[in-house]
Amino acid sequence: MTDIAANLAAIDARIGAACERAGRGRDEVRLLPVSKTRPASDVLAAQAAGYTRFGENRVQEAEAKASEVAEAGGVGVTWAVIGPLQTTKAKQLVRFADEFQALDSAKVAAELDKRLDAADRTLEVLLEVNTSGEESKFGVSPAHVVAFARELRSFERLDVRGLMTIATNTSDADRVGACFDDLAGLRQRLRDELGGDYPELSMGMSGDFELAIARGATCVRIGTAIFGARPPLPKR
Repeated sequence: MTDIAANLAAIDARIGAACERAGRGRDEVRLLPVSKTRPASDVLAAQAAGYTRFGENRVQEAEAKASEVAEAGGVGVTWAVIGPLQTTKAKQLVRFADEFQALDSAKVAAELDKRLDAADRTLEVLLEVNTSGEESKFGVSPAHVVAFARELRSFERLDVRGLMTIATNTSDADRVGACFDDLAGLRQRLRDELGGDYPELSMGMSGDFELAIARGATCVRIGTAIFGARPPLPKR
C-alpha cells in the first residue's frame, strides 16, 4: 500500500467514525481529495485506491494536470475546481471540469453558462459563501445568498447543487463550528424560500472536517492529510 492509499484509508475511517457519532450514514459524506500543487502521479495513486474526482484551485494548473493524468492512463478521473475563477478562465474550465465549487459572481455565472451552451453541456456548481466575514476570503455574503441563487435560475447550463464555505482559520472550535452552522442554515433558507433540494454542503478541510461532518457537511475537501505538506505556491 502506498502512503497515499494508507492516508486515504485513514481519512475514510475518520469520516466513518465522525458520521457514526453524528448519527449519519457513511454514504452521506463524500471525500474530495485536493490535489493542488501535487504531481499527476499522486492523482494516479489516489485513483488506484478508488477515488476518481479531485479538487484543484487554479484552472491552468488543473487543466494541464487533467491532460497529464489522462495521458498516463487515468481513465475516468474527473475534476472539481474549488478556487476562485476569473471570467477569462471560464472557457478553459468548461473544457475539462465537471464541478465548480466557488461560484460567487453573476458575471462569472453568465460567462460559464455561455461557454457551456456552446459546448452543449452542463456543470455542477456550488455557491461559495463567506461565512467568516473575513475580507481575505472569497464568496458572497450570507445576506445575499438567496438573491444570488434566485438570479442563477436564469442560467440553464448551471446545475446548482448547494453551498460551499471555508471556515475561519482558528483553533477555536466554536467559531469554526459557527461558520458551518451558518452554511447549513443558509441551505435551509434556500429550500424554504426557493424550493429545491440543494443537496450539497461542501465544508471542512484537513484540520476541521470532523467538526464539519457533525454540522451536516456532505463533501469534505482534504489535501494535506492525504498528500502531505504542499510546496510553496509559485508566484503568479
